[in-house]
Amino acid sequence: MWEHKGMAPDDKDHTYSPKFRIPRRMWDAYGTAANRQGIDRSADLVDHVRDFLRQHGDEHELAELAAAEQELAERRARKGGRPRKEPTA
Repeated sequence: MWEHKGMAPDDKDHTYSPKFRIPRRMWDAYGTAANRQGIDRSADLVDHVRDFLRQHGDEHELAELAAAEQELAERRARKGGRPRKEPTA
């Protein structure tokens, strides 16, 4: 199973690592089902947020989404893409 390794807090780091409550069994089942489909949980959640904002976002929220997408594109261009996945123990 793959887990996102949290990043150190940094004024220049705009990738927010939210903490939310979810039953462990549900999270684990989501992880195994996503893994079976070849899907990364974190990427799947980000895609869900994008889709939700595109469907339900107001003008300001859509502008925030566009700015966030630009920020991600710039960061990935500087760093050479997405961070490598690291297996958990």
